[in-house]
Amino acid sequence: MILQYVALLSISAGVAAAAMVLPVDQERLVVETGAGPVNFSVELALTAADRSNGLMHRQDMAADHGMLFRFDRTRQVMMWMKNTPLPLDMLFISADGVVAGIAANTVPFSQAIIASPGPVRYVLELNAGTAKRTGIAVGDRVRHRVIGSEGK
Repeated sequence: MILQYVALLSISAGVAAAAMVLPVDQERLVVETGAGPVNFSVELALTAADRSNGLMHRQDMAADHGMLFRFDRTRQVMMWMKNTPLPLDMLFISADGVVAGIAANTVPFSQAIIASPGPVRYVLELNAGTAKRTGIAVGDRVRHRVIGSEGK
């Protein structure tokens, strides 16, 4: 009981929570841009628990790294930046792997909803500015073993 009270006090006092780090997938994700392929190492957020934590509490991330979220079905996706100190680019990706929209330079710690432009199956989170720097645009194709795997 005392331990639970201390944990609750720590949370309410604003003590920083630990960042969840998922294993990096062995296969690199590739975005086929107009200027050529761009490769990223990715962590896979495939479960509801992994998706709910995402990149929260991360202080930094390598320039060629990201997190790929796969949702259980194609739908309108709502994201936010609560507890996320890193500004991010969010790529909304359709079930067939096409970039449907990009939310660039999202605001750290914001609780504003960032909605996909329509039904999507995946979201790729990258460091802010990566989409512009690498030429990633709406209509580009994203390749990875998870994309199009229909939950396998």
